[in-house]
Amino acid sequence: MDRKKVLKQQYREIPIEAGIYTITNKKNGKVCVVSTRNFKTINGVKFSLENGGYANKKLVEEWKEYGKDAFSFEIVEVLKPKEDPYYNEKEELAKLEDKWLDKLLPFGEKGYNNRKN
Repeated sequence: MDRKKVLKQQYREIPIEAGIYTITNKKNGKVCVVSTRNFKTINGVKFSLENGGYANKKLVEEWKEYGKDAFSFEIVEVLKPKEDPYYNEKEELAKLEDKWLDKLLPFGEKGYNNRKN
């Protein structure tokens, strides 16, 4: 099997995990808290930031201003699925995101998130 096929197979075998990650501007310390149902999407986020297509326009502006090397991505918490038949991953992920928003307060001068109403 050629190298490309092996890498694709390895990628497919990585388990899909949901959780919270941060994007941190190492130059000014601003943080963006992001929830995802699949950490594999982080590469797509980097691509969107690079091409200006990411939804958070403040983050896109500073990505362009400081460059990709000024930012770090860190998984801060993985959502632990439950065997409960009433378990709702989307709701649990929202609770987890709220926890990290309350903890890091990435609003205004400290970050890229907007306060929820």
